Formats: sequence, C-alpha cells, structure tokens
Amino acid sequence: MRITSARRIIDVESGTRKLDVVRYYARVAPWLLPHLRDRPVSLLRAPQGLGGELLFQRHLTRMPIPGVTLHDELESGHPLIGIDSLDALINVAQMDGVELHTWNARAADVDAPDRVVLDLDPDPALGWDRVIEAAELTRALLGDLGLEAFCQTSGGKGLHIVVPLVPSASWDDAKAFARAVAQRLASGWPTQFTATQSAEHHKKKVYVDYHRNVRGAGTAAAYSVRARPGMGVCVPIAWDELAQTTGGAHWTLANIDVRLKQLNRPKRPAPWARYAQVRQTVSSELTLRLEEGGA
Repeated sequence: MRITSARRIIDVESGTRKLDVVRYYARVAPWLLPHLRDRPVSLLRAPQGLGGELLFQRHLTRMPIPGVTLHDELESGHPLIGIDSLDALINVAQMDGVELHTWNARAADVDAPDRVVLDLDPDPALGWDRVIEAAELTRALLGDLGLEAFCQTSGGKGLHIVVPLVPSASWDDAKAFARAVAQRLASGWPTQFTATQSAEHHKKKVYVDYHRNVRGAGTAAAYSVRARPGMGVCVPIAWDELAQTTGGAHWTLANIDVRLKQLNRPKRPAPWARYAQVRQTVSSELTLRLEEGGA
C-alpha cells in the first residue's frame, strides 16, 4: 500500500513519523483487532501532526476509507465507523488516524453495554505509587461487590479499570453504577480520590472519571497509540505487573516492541486471558448498595 506523506513528523518530541504509526498498527494488528472488531470506533486524526489541529471523528459522511465497515443503521443518516480488518486498520492510519476509541458496546447490541470503564486520572503532582495504590483499592472495592476487573495503562497519565459485563444492563444502569463506584471511592478514601473533575477537587488526588459510560462515548482501545507528545500506547496488563509500571505511558512507540515480544512467548499467559470468560452483571440493587455505603 502506498502511504502518502510517509515522512511527515507526527510528534516532534519523539521524532515519530506517519510511517512509524502505520507500521506499528500493522505489527500490532493481531492483538489490537480483537478489541476493535464489531464495535463502533471513533478516530482522533492528526493531519498536521500533534502541533496542528486534531480532528475527532465518529462518522463517515464525506470521504470513505477503504475497508472500513459502516454502521449506518445505528445512527440514522450518520454512519458510524467500524475497523474489522487489517486492511481497514492500515487505511485508517493512512488517513492520519492516530488514536482509536471504541464504544463500550458491540454494534450488534449497541444499547446494551458490555463493559464499564473507570479512568483513573491523577493530579500530575502525585507520585506513580499513589496511582498504583488507587488502582488496587478500586479493584478491591469491585471485588467486594463480586466483580472482576482488568487494568490497562492509558498511554497518558493514568490507568483504565475495565469491568466486563454480560450485555444486559442499560446505559443508564451502567453510568449509575460507574458513578456510584467513583463516589464510593471518593467518600471512603477522601484524601486519595475525587469524583469531581474540577481542578480544585483534583489537587493531589486521583480523579475517577466515570463519564465515558454513556451511549456514544468511547475509550482508547487496548494497543491504541495516544496522540500526545511521546506517543504513549494503551497496554493491557496483569494485576501482578502493575507494581512494575512507571507511569500511564510506560509503553510508547519507542519501546512497545519489547512488550509485543513478551506477548509472543508461547508459555506466557495473556494479561487479560480470563476477560472473555467472565460472566457478570451490574444492577440497580448493586448500585443502591454502593450509594448506601455498603459493598
């Protein structure tokens, strides 16, 4: 495939070129595509690099992208994007797509979320050890509710905690549950967490962002590059690997191949090996228990 403007610098800090992003997505496709398939995907594009205007795109209305699936039945008149193949993935990168965000539901059942995502966003003044502690506390709270959670580096400042679900709850149920978890963490550990986004409340705390659990919102996909200086990458990790991470951008385009080689080891279990086997739900009763201060 011919890549136009292949030598264009996307990120001055790391010297990353457009061709480097395209080649990365080609290499990582075996791990990335399972996280993209059958889901609406939103793109963050950087036609002039990170120093230019970044374009967030949810729909394909003017210029088609070869190989991309169109979910035109989900939002009338506004086809949503699907990336279900290597061909589609490379063409999206050719069209300057850098970040890939997936909905928390599959296209076949778009009104029934199949996961809840909590974004642990730390104040930059916090040490990384505080973020690790926040993730472990979040996992413990969810575990007390009988829910299994998974962790990934965000490629930015923090961590994503992902709770897989059997797709039975509504979007309202999913958001109410996520909000209740965030507020329970903030009330139980008020010096460590906040559920309020404002800078005043965020100071020296981890903000638990629950707002992406609504129809149409997205989360940066596992193995997606982030359109930020340094070109961090979202990477799923096992809980016993968390203590060895050094930040939300522990992996970047510069060192991600080390991680991919680890994943290729035949006897090494995948970090999210149990994800597809987990069968759990959230309910209004569970949310009420959280709101009443129980677990």
